Amino acid sequence: MSGVVEEQAEGPGRHRIAWLRSSPFFIVHLAAVIGVAKLGWSWKGFALAMALYYVRMFGVTAGYHRYFSHRSFRTSRVMQFLFAVLAETSAQKGVLWWASHHRVHHRFSDQPGDVHSAKREGFLWSHLGWILSYRYEATDRDKIKDLTKYPELVLVDRYWWVFPTALGVGLFLVGGSFALVWGLFVSTTLLWHGTFAINSLTHMFGRRRYTTTDNSKNSLILALITMGEGWHNNHHYYQRAARQGFYWWEIDLSFYVLKAMEALGLVWDLHAPPVHVRESNKIAGLAPISPP
Repeated sequence: MSGVVEEQAEGPGRHRIAWLRSSPFFIVHLAAVIGVAKLGWSWKGFALAMALYYVRMFGVTAGYHRYFSHRSFRTSRVMQFLFAVLAETSAQKGVLWWASHHRVHHRFSDQPGDVHSAKREGFLWSHLGWILSYRYEATDRDKIKDLTKYPELVLVDRYWWVFPTALGVGLFLVGGSFALVWGLFVSTTLLWHGTFAINSLTHMFGRRRYTTTDNSKNSLILALITMGEGWHNNHHYYQRAARQGFYWWEIDLSFYVLKAMEALGLVWDLHAPPVHVRESNKIAGLAPISPP
């Protein structure tokens, strides 16, 4: 861990929000609320918002998280690039930025140095404050040397804003303000808070199966909202697994899509937790029981 990042995590002023640079975040929220109020409720619009929500959530969960942050499966260089582009349409900054901060989170989860600990810093900071702060604008490239060797990833990381912007332009050209409001503003607002809920809520609410050094918990509801990321205690216990729902009844939509891609030869070597690891270190009285 570099001294710079440690100082950023614990130094004075770490909660300062970069209001000007974060203004697009607030503008998108405002545009979603005003847009829906002006256009009126629409089930068709909601369906569009949710379709783009889950497509891009897959980019976040399978791309940003399981592939770039944890290298839990392998793929080709072309697919690696496409994963990065899809993930960056989520408007959650660049692929290198996302992976570097997530790796720091795992190294210090709920301990001094964690970039977004709900236990140490509270709900609002862990949910969205940290991503808007001055302290975490920079990318610690020492944490992502396996990724920076690809110039195309460095390029799309630098110009990450191009991809959500292009999505918005495309939606407007195809469907006008209706598609722009529901497909970009509403969908992106929901996508942000769905993703952020893993940083905040899964360290506050749910059930713990495994003994870990942090406060991570499992939640079926959040797993459904985030395509499998809600099995957060599983993940913190064994981070490398491409499948975060360790048992068949733990729904993990991202893993199911990855399995389909594996069948098509697009990804391979999906890492699974060994049985002896999966069945060890369980908290007494909380061993999983198959539902009837």
